[in-house]
Amino acid sequence: MLLRPCLPPLLLMTVVQYQALASQPPNRTCDTFTDLSLYHAIVGTHVSVRFLLHTRPDTACGRSLSHSAPLGPQFNLSRPTTFIIHGFRPTGSPPKWQGDLAEHLLAREDMNVVVVDWNRGATNIDYFRSVRNTREVAAKLTPFIRAMQEQGASLASIHMIGISLGAHISGFVGAKLKGKIGRITALDPAGPQFTGTSPEERLDPTDAQFVDVIHTDMDALGYRKSLGHIDFYANGGSDQTGCPKTILSGGAYFKCDHQRSVYLFLESLRQTCEIRAFPCSSYVDFLDGRCTDCKRFGGDGCPVFGYDVTEWKDTLVSLGQTNAYFTTNKESPFCKTNYRLDIVTWNQDVRWGYITVKLRGGGEEATATITHKASRFQRYTEARLLAQFDSDLRSVENLTVEFSTGNVLQPRYKLRVLRLRLTRLQRPDRPLCRYDFLLLENKETTFRPIPCEESNF
Repeated sequence: MLLRPCLPPLLLMTVVQYQALASQPPNRTCDTFTDLSLYHAIVGTHVSVRFLLHTRPDTACGRSLSHSAPLGPQFNLSRPTTFIIHGFRPTGSPPKWQGDLAEHLLAREDMNVVVVDWNRGATNIDYFRSVRNTREVAAKLTPFIRAMQEQGASLASIHMIGISLGAHISGFVGAKLKGKIGRITALDPAGPQFTGTSPEERLDPTDAQFVDVIHTDMDALGYRKSLGHIDFYANGGSDQTGCPKTILSGGAYFKCDHQRSVYLFLESLRQTCEIRAFPCSSYVDFLDGRCTDCKRFGGDGCPVFGYDVTEWKDTLVSLGQTNAYFTTNKESPFCKTNYRLDIVTWNQDVRWGYITVKLRGGGEEATATITHKASRFQRYTEARLLAQFDSDLRSVENLTVEFSTGNVLQPRYKLRVLRLRLTRLQRPDRPLCRYDFLLLENKETTFRPIPCEESNF
């Protein structure tokens, strides 16, 4: 037991699962999430809410709880409690990510995980009917939490994770409990039927002591504007890397962007890698490298997206509302490693173009392509760019830089670089530099970086 805190999260989860299996009574029957079909979606369903408890001794096996008497020997209210609330289910199938989410929460902390199963109410081809049902689901969940409180639970120890419509259900419950719930995490809150409504008709920051939100499909199924104390916009909040771009891909075209919010949050639980987000006024300003200074957030720097963002809770609540941006890889591990790239040139004429940087070290390679727009390189003027690499290298042995303009028919240009400076944002005291070299358009130039010298540029 003394060794457990030192175990990596994935290994710890394996230990927890083993203990769960070992402690279960023989031939025990698990209570499972309601499994419906397209038939039920067509004929429609009426609201019915079930609460399925998962604990460390029962990680993979749910136990149905009574609405009127939530307590029992298996429900320890001295532990924190996390509710998982799903969204619209147009085909009636259980969410594929639900078991993983419960297991990884329990791997991180000894808690009660309660899956709120409202599949009878969420399963309907009529989305608008499911929207109306969210109020009834909240009306059934609120007295359950009040009963917990009456029997000793602290509202501050409750965390609600709402996905899509579930995010607004969490908000309705939080409002009924006067914002005393500890935390609401909203994973791509539903947009249709909620956009443009008043705070009373949707999730808002007053619904909990801390509300964190991620947007991944704001141009379709998700909500566009800010809803929490901090709103994360992954890849700008709309089109997610690696998701299909055409309807020819089938169902994934409609749900991939929306569901990415869940898989990003899952990655934060697994601690596969760290996703840093940058508070900024817009996604364009973030990509332009204008938002890399996070001194106002103290020594820990810019907030980390996901489960551990509560480390920045006090600062974020005091700020009122913060929008933060980050980009991801197309698949797990989703996190990127962020550097600031400063370039000073001495061409007589202004040059416009794109930069690609590759880092190599320890037999590995990481690439950052800065192509969201053409950068301006003017004589003796520092151009500051945000370079986001697709993987993290422990040490950098050499750099490869390529300059391009995208102009096929025009003559190829040269970019005369007076100084290139590469600074890792989480380690600004160890920048890498190179001085006085020439970049030929569309040709890679490789060199060993050197420690930076102090200069006026």
